[in-house]
Amino acid sequence: MISPAWAYFSWRFEGLERIPRSGPALIACNHASYLDPIANAYAVVKAGRRPRFLAKEELFHAPVLRWALPALRQIPVRRGVGDRSPLVAAEGALADGQVVVVYPEGTVTTRPDGLPMEGRTGLVRLALAAGVPILPMASWGSAEVWQKSGPGSLRPRRPVWVRVGDPIDLTARREEISDRTAVRSMTAQVMGALESLVLDLRARYPQRWAQRK
Repeated sequence: MISPAWAYFSWRFEGLERIPRSGPALIACNHASYLDPIANAYAVVKAGRRPRFLAKEELFHAPVLRWALPALRQIPVRRGVGDRSPLVAAEGALADGQVVVVYPEGTVTTRPDGLPMEGRTGLVRLALAAGVPILPMASWGSAEVWQKSGPGSLRPRRPVWVRVGDPIDLTARREEISDRTAVRSMTAQVMGALESLVLDLRARYPQRWAQRK
């Protein structure tokens, strides 16, 4: 899945050294495009790790993905039903020293500027329960490629940039996991860090590709 994309796009990765070479890692990503899972997986693999994604259950019924996702041990999420099993599975993966990737927005952003939307609190609850810092990972350049409406610009060599920021360590606040206000505040902190990374990438992204179709 990653190999054809590696050849097609012009990739740039920053901060991959922040992904630990071993042990648990919880990565939070912005979601600007359906290309993002490929970009984020590629980054994690380049850092020498193997990612496990929390992915919406509908993808597990799609052609090809319905056998590929379980084979790759990805974690299905049933949205809107209050199912805690994905968080339990993710917590178990972290306890086993694996890398878990989460999109706290829950879906591709609908903001016209492409910036992250409000995050859901499951990410922070997972971090507090597992006692693991959160690594923000931002990507930019993918939005024009693949949206809910379908494929967009498929020009080869489009720059797709990924940057990993400093870890956000909330482990000292584990006792606040049941405090909704505190958890929402911590979620806003994570989303603020993601937005800062996205803004940095957007500011440096080649203008000739910014709106190029």
